[in-house]
Amino acid sequence: MARYNVNDTRSIKGRKVDKKFVFVHLLRYLKPFWPILCLVFLANIASTMLSLVGPKLCGLAIDLIDPKGGTDFTKIIYYAIILIGVYALSAILEYLSAIGMSYVSRGTVKRMRSEVFAHLSKLPVSFFDGRQAGDIISVLSYDIDTVGESLANDVMIVLKSGVLIVGSLIMMLTIAPMLVLVFAVTVPLSIVMTRFIVGKVQPLFRKRSAKLGELNGFVEEITTGQKTTRAYGCEEKIISDFEVKNREAVDAYAKAEYYGTISGPSVGLINNISLTLVSVFGALMFMRGTISPGQISSFILYSRKFSGPINEIANIMGEFQSAIAAAERVFRVLEEDPEPADAERAEILMDVKGDVEIDHLNFGYVKDKTIIHDFSLSVESGQVVAIVGHTGAGKTTIINLLMRFYDQDGGSICIDGHDTRGLTRASVRRAFTMVLQDTWLFAGSVYDNIAYGNPSATREDVVRVCKAAKIHSFIERLPQGYDTILSENAVNISKGQKQLLTIARAMLVDSPMLILDEATSNVDTRTEQIIQDAMKELMKGKTCFVIAHRLSTIKAADKILVMRDGDVVEQGTHDTLIASGGYYSELYYSQFETV
Repeated sequence: MARYNVNDTRSIKGRKVDKKFVFVHLLRYLKPFWPILCLVFLANIASTMLSLVGPKLCGLAIDLIDPKGGTDFTKIIYYAIILIGVYALSAILEYLSAIGMSYVSRGTVKRMRSEVFAHLSKLPVSFFDGRQAGDIISVLSYDIDTVGESLANDVMIVLKSGVLIVGSLIMMLTIAPMLVLVFAVTVPLSIVMTRFIVGKVQPLFRKRSAKLGELNGFVEEITTGQKTTRAYGCEEKIISDFEVKNREAVDAYAKAEYYGTISGPSVGLINNISLTLVSVFGALMFMRGTISPGQISSFILYSRKFSGPINEIANIMGEFQSAIAAAERVFRVLEEDPEPADAERAEILMDVKGDVEIDHLNFGYVKDKTIIHDFSLSVESGQVVAIVGHTGAGKTTIINLLMRFYDQDGGSICIDGHDTRGLTRASVRRAFTMVLQDTWLFAGSVYDNIAYGNPSATREDVVRVCKAAKIHSFIERLPQGYDTILSENAVNISKGQKQLLTIARAMLVDSPMLILDEATSNVDTRTEQIIQDAMKELMKGKTCFVIAHRLSTIKAADKILVMRDGDVVEQGTHDTLIASGGYYSELYYSQFETV
């Protein structure tokens, strides 16, 4: 599978929306609702056809008026009663069809959102590495809602308008075929105008959705990191950056709305011209005695029903194009290749000891750009391996490959003699427990957060690991103890306490191998010292991979890998590496040069 191209969302902004792609996928979502859609369609046709009876009855009633005093008011009242009944029944059927379409819209949106969310859980890490969180959220919320609103409203308008146009044309032909020739000029003019505007609008609405996604992503990042922004005094800078992105989004909206809304007035002008011509030529025909006043009245009403839907379709064309662009963004996410399936005869890794063998490993996130070069490593069960180096040296990449978040381009990674590519991803990942630098706690109780990786854990198990992580006394002081609800992203506790909670969570998952990615980076020196013993208990008997920037914390590691630009430039224990006076020695002493 080709890796996700981080530039994909930018490289395709300007191209036209693939309408065939959108409609094929949309029909799949509408398939379960075909019976309801058929009923909606029939009710819509019936409602529209009943509304077409009105102008005919009005014309008949007008022709009954006799200026000389012989008007048959009884028959006029009769027509009026029929007219009221017809319009009332038409309104009821239109209301029922609107309810039905609303039900279809809600069901489609619910299914679409569920499938997108479920699909996101199956996508590879590379997909999320290449997109802003706000852009993905925009697809799940704004884009899907836009599709739903279009289904509920725009589709109904198009259905009704189509029937009205055809029905009105037929009725006008029965009244005065010659007058219909007026529309032979104005309708093609409307079509040409609409097609021109649609051609302009399609890429603009697609760009509008993309710009909104970018803006959401920026706001999400800044909101999450607002403390850092204030600490560095960058408020003015982020306001300036926001103004740029906001202006881009507003410009994209303005251009899309400009071409989207200009179609309505333009087509409306053409329709009014046609109405004027009908009135003029109708008057001439009346003077020649070829048409009655009632027929002229009926024809004008039908011409309004004929041109009105054309105008209405032109007015919603912008919204319709916006919905198509939004639907394409949704379906493009669903088209993203999920994480590759396990090998056909993939084995489940069981009874893991923790021996790891990495042989001539090569890897790059982007094709033809290798960042891990011919890397080899042998780790025995129970050993502690520390990986150090400057940012971007490739430390986290090694962890990504061990966990099979990515698969290597060359070489092999073996656990207990089994090549990981021949094992199921789930079993490989279960063999590891991770404690990351970026803590992640969800809105829920302290107990639920700690038991997240082990739902079968008892209250006693949770208390035990919290005592080992030296966080139990803090939890007991909380208002409801272990049942205290943490706010979103646990903003009501400190960073150090968050880290201790994640360490306790890792202790509860008894995996044979452990990954610590700067697990104590958010803990002060005193707290770090307190949890060192607990960490040693957690690491005892396990194969451990430790990413560390604070080199004083990994002196006791069995092996230290010193990475530089994707290469392991040194290997050994702390003492041997210090004695060699190489790159590790430089890194180590640079952290204490002020002492």
